[in-house]
Amino acid sequence: QVQLDQSGGGLVQPGGSLRLSCTTFEFDLDYYDVAWFRQVPGKGRDGIGCINRDTKSTFYAESVKGRFNISRDKANKTVYLMLNDLKPEDSAVYYCAADFFFRCPDGMVTSREQKFDYWGQGTQVTVSS
Repeated sequence: QVQLDQSGGGLVQPGGSLRLSCTTFEFDLDYYDVAWFRQVPGKGRDGIGCINRDTKSTFYAESVKGRFNISRDKANKTVYLMLNDLKPEDSAVYYCAADFFFRCPDGMVTSREQKFDYWGQGTQVTVSS
């Protein structure tokens, strides 16, 4: 099973910023819509946003809208999640995910469960003073 490679994350104070990256050398991520999720300790996995393969469409959950930004660097075949104005409640393990049939934002707003073939290993973001 193909794994997406994640980097970034760490410990940051409230109001700080972090940038997470998601890439893979096993296939061309530029041709996949990519979603971001986070697993809050003690809670289920929540979708937080996604970006279309042509970068024309993005989606953000209401809880992060205006603070988080998803972008692409097609030359490096990498998708970024910029976390700005971080709050303690943003602390979670963040995952990127991709699937050939996933379409942003449709696949994150539908009530039907979206399957993702490819997942990152997750990266810890801890927001604490």
